[in-house]
Amino acid sequence: QVQLVESGGGLVQAGGSLRLSCAASGGIFSSYSMGWFRQAPGKEREFVIACSRRGSVTYYADFVKGRFTISRDNAKNTVYLQMNSLKPEDTAVYYCAARQGLSTDRLDDYDYWGQGTQVTVSS
Repeated sequence: QVQLVESGGGLVQAGGSLRLSCAASGGIFSSYSMGWFRQAPGKEREFVIACSRRGSVTYYADFVKGRFTISRDNAKNTVYLQMNSLKPEDTAVYYCAARQGLSTDRLDDYDYWGQGTQVTVSS
């Protein structure tokens, strides 16, 4: 079983950048596909982006195209979410998630979740 801890959230102005990290422990990190999700106040949790066990981007939501990317360092047991050109509507709690097997864009497919990190984008 893997444990996930996100970090790197904070307050940023519109147009700015943030890099979120998600550190994994307790499992063989390289055996897990990883995804990032987010949940804005009053809204359901939604998919953001996912990568394969080797780090290839496999799925991404339309709203992140050209702005966000996912990467991972299996030696450090860490996955990253680089967010550029941030918009106020990107304000949300961001979660990383892991699953054994191929990555997907479906929330229910992921077995392990972090507690989330808050990202707030001011206008």
